[in-house]
Amino acid sequence: MVVIGSGPGGLQTSYFLSRLGVPHAVLSEDDAPGGMFRRWPLFQRLITWTKPFSPAPRTSRYYERYDWNSLIAEEEANRGLVAAFMDGTSYFPARREMEHNLADFTDRARVAVRYGCRWESTRREGDRYVLTTSDGEYRTPVLVIATGLTEPYRPPIPGLDEVPHYAEVKAPDAYRDKRVFIVGKRNSGFELADGILPLARQIILASPSPARFAIHTHTIAGVRARYIQPFEDHLLRGGVLVLDASIEQIARHAAGYRIRVRPSAGGESMELEADEVIAATGFQSRLGDLPALGLRTFSHYRLPAQTPFWESATLPGVYFAGTLTQGALGIRKHGISSASASLHGFRYNARILARHIAEAHFGIRVPTRTLRPADAVPYLLSELTRAPELWLQRSYLARVLSVVPERGIVDEGVLPLHHFIESADMSGVAVTIELNAEGESYPAVYVRHAASLSEHLLSVSRLLDFETDAHAKELAAALAPLAIGHPPR
Repeated sequence: MVVIGSGPGGLQTSYFLSRLGVPHAVLSEDDAPGGMFRRWPLFQRLITWTKPFSPAPRTSRYYERYDWNSLIAEEEANRGLVAAFMDGTSYFPARREMEHNLADFTDRARVAVRYGCRWESTRREGDRYVLTTSDGEYRTPVLVIATGLTEPYRPPIPGLDEVPHYAEVKAPDAYRDKRVFIVGKRNSGFELADGILPLARQIILASPSPARFAIHTHTIAGVRARYIQPFEDHLLRGGVLVLDASIEQIARHAAGYRIRVRPSAGGESMELEADEVIAATGFQSRLGDLPALGLRTFSHYRLPAQTPFWESATLPGVYFAGTLTQGALGIRKHGISSASASLHGFRYNARILARHIAEAHFGIRVPTRTLRPADAVPYLLSELTRAPELWLQRSYLARVLSVVPERGIVDEGVLPLHHFIESADMSGVAVTIELNAEGESYPAVYVRHAASLSEHLLSVSRLLDFETDAHAKELAAALAPLAIGHPPR
């Protein structure tokens, strides 16, 4: 099989495929590992944290909950690597530190990549995909696309195609003593504003919808608190304007630009002038010619429509890894999206994906263990309290136990919750961490017995500790139809 891409999604997928004994090739047009982190973020510091000191040892699985930037590994020596490259000035790694971390993981884990190999075209021949590359043809029945959202996206605004995109931004000093207009109010827009804040005379950020901050939406999709300073300067009238307005036209004017905007709240259009305009309007999926073969996508990001196991809904045998896995939406309970757009979420998708491919396409059975009935409740409560997969992919990934007549209670591992909910022939339980509209985290238990699915919500814990007698009684009661849980005496 073939994996395309040497960013964290491709590297993580290759790592787990190798550990499962699945032969594959990793192709990348880059000359070194790292993907987008070789170029972005422009102003150098990431929005996801790694805490060098945490309640869990750095080499343990549980440390992953406090380290959102390292790839995960089975070997202790390959875990939590990014912290070793951080200089201690911030627990948000610098871009260069992240790039070194990914290169170090590639070397340590012996992830083999064919660099400088450009994917040029794709065709179908029977049950195989034939990839034409700059190094020749590759034929494979299974293809994993890990190319990310790397193609600049510009909405159809007159004149926007004539201004630099985020990917083409100049050095910070180019904005010294200038009025800068930024199209877009998500992370990239606020990152730009934060980066040039000490230099620009005035900064205006505009888009039709209000800025949504992660601390309010409880998801990584909102603007991270790291970029709160431009918004604070806006509130304090400190030379930054954040406008809820649609951009109707951008035109060259004298040595700068004239921008016509219309307030979202209604009213007449306004004209603004700026020395520089930047389109912080995001990126689209890089999918080559797969749409011409029948790949279905959705949204302006051109995300591939996917099954719960990240397989194309329309091209059998084509899977996705990395940021592209956000196309598998999950159940989106309370409207909360997955964390699959970021490394700390999709690294777990990669482990599950590799196992699924190994079993479904290569006949490799991954061993599973059985549990005693008396161990089911404490084991599930321990996972709910500590498991990084459940905390970082809330409402999306779940620890699953099945009840198999000839074996008893089988630990099926961490699986997509959506898959368990749709598996009408599986008898068992899936536990996950959910987040309600008030921002409270609590355990959710889904039990399937005799083709009937039931949902049970356990109590909220202010200290996020679910290994209590009260939670044990609640969980045992939920598991009663399966006869696998016993309440404490």
